[in-house]
Amino acid sequence: MTHNRTWRGRSFLAMSLDGFIARPDGDVRWLESLPTDRGHVTTSAANPALVWETFFPDIDTLVMGRGTYEKVLTFGDWPFPGLTTLVLSSALDTDDGNIELVRTVDEATNRLSARGASEVYVDGGVTIRSFLRQGLIDELTVSIAPVILGDGLPLFGEGTPERSLRVRGSHVTDEGLVRITYDLV
Repeated sequence: MTHNRTWRGRSFLAMSLDGFIARPDGDVRWLESLPTDRGHVTTSAANPALVWETFFPDIDTLVMGRGTYEKVLTFGDWPFPGLTTLVLSSALDTDDGNIELVRTVDEATNRLSARGASEVYVDGGVTIRSFLRQGLIDELTVSIAPVILGDGLPLFGEGTPERSLRVRGSHVTDEGLVRITYDLV
């Protein structure tokens, strides 16, 4: 489906080397404890990938799925105060004033356009795949962690459309994350 839009869909996430963004139960704590003392060979590049500090300040709207929203609620204080946040869910029912519920990708895109969104952070595996299927992701920054989980929730999988990517930047962090920023072409 083609959408007439003026905003850019952008994602920024991490996954294990074998492609999982979380353990089977949704646990992402493995990302919090990546050691820096393993002697990872870090790199700097003339064109490094985006880091959170260069990615997030440009974001004016966030779209996440129900699973990501429920995980964020376990972090304590709401981490996105003042940021318009849409939660994509066909079943969630909440009166949380931090978010706006949308039921479909089409409803989300209409809301984004109506709000005049410009830089949209799309988060959560299912939501990212849904936006990819509709051609709504323009930029993808993936940090590949030096760990093999063996099982979990995949970033990509069945139903993910074939897409060509252009590498815009890359580097290796102190934690051994191989971070790559892609433009979808």
